[in-house]
Amino acid sequence: MASFNRVILVGNLTRDPELRYTPNNTAVTEIGLAVNDRRKNPNGEWIEETTFVDVTLWARTAEVASEYLTKGAPVLIEGRLKLDTWESNDGQKRSKLRVVGERMQMLGGRSGGGGGGGPGGRGRGAPAPPDESEYGPPADVYGGADSGGGAPPADDIPF
Repeated sequence: MASFNRVILVGNLTRDPELRYTPNNTAVTEIGLAVNDRRKNPNGEWIEETTFVDVTLWARTAEVASEYLTKGAPVLIEGRLKLDTWESNDGQKRSKLRVVGERMQMLGGRSGGGGGGGPGGRGRGAPAPPDESEYGPPADVYGGADSGGGAPPADDIPF
């Protein structure tokens, strides 16, 4: 039987990313993501539920996250689930489910810190956002980056 391990999350960072490097000089950062869910309970009242997810980002994605994201920033993460297991100091087996982020999309507007700053709304000295060509074009929901536009095929339109 085939298996499929894919996660797509949209949430807000719970802390600033802290960039580290492995001994072989690969960038890695771990971010916390708060994902909100809103649903009705059996009484018909709306309930807000927050799920906190740990996400590990590697290589250039880790560097970009560290450079451009701060606590509270909205972000989309696409990746896979991974179960980490270890033995604690007192001999108990522990485990933790995390997401290994393979793709990241920064959401929301650019933070300009008070308007002004010329084109793009960035203040003086603020870094420019990463160039799209560095990461490839954004993927189209209907078939990838090279599907030829943002519209679904005509036979998929629900009306």
